Amino acid sequence: MSNRQKFEQDLAVILSRLTKDSEKEVENKINVLIDRLKKLHEENIVKINHSVMELVCAKYLIQKGYEVQLEYPLNEILVCDLYSIKGLGNLIVEVETGYIPPENALAPLTYTSARIASKIIRYSSFAGKFALGVPPHYILPFPRALAKPPRNRADWEIMKIKNLVDAYYQKPPVTLEEIRNARIHEIYIIDVDRATVQEIDPENYQKRAINRGIIYDYMPAEIREK
Repeated sequence: MSNRQKFEQDLAVILSRLTKDSEKEVENKINVLIDRLKKLHEENIVKINHSVMELVCAKYLIQKGYEVQLEYPLNEILVCDLYSIKGLGNLIVEVETGYIPPENALAPLTYTSARIASKIIRYSSFAGKFALGVPPHYILPFPRALAKPPRNRADWEIMKIKNLVDAYYQKPPVTLEEIRNARIHEIYIIDVDRATVQEIDPENYQKRAINRGIIYDYMPAEIREK
């Protein structure tokens, strides 16, 4: 079986899960999204583990009344995973699978914290609401200050986040003002096995993670001391 055939087979499986008890209109909208993913896969842009999470989240948003697009360009640099519109408001969702590039194998939590912080800062400026999607088995290690309302962030927290993000992402670098105004509104826990989504607010998500023994704000000494 070719890579393309396996990709399309897996999409057919997730489609059957998502449309088992759905109205025809919902099924039609999901099929449109699947067609787009097939085209992007032919261009080697998307992978199945990420795509199935996008589809489960998309169905959830469609049923909440959103019009959803996948892999939507925001500017010449940024392409968001899900761009959704309802009424006059928009919602952007970025899906995180937990993948760590080999070059970051020795600092996976620091790297992941920087990556997620960068996404919150950059993408939320385009969104009325911004959310992160995550599988149930993976806990997002993003900086605690980004779970707070912007008005509650101290200057030292903003600078600490900038040092973290700058250590990995500087094309272009994030600004202090972007960090100050960044906001994440929801975490979507995407269960592909059951084709369900659970919403939780960022502060409660972090409290739950801390209770499990997860420590945030991973940062090597060379970054902390800047």
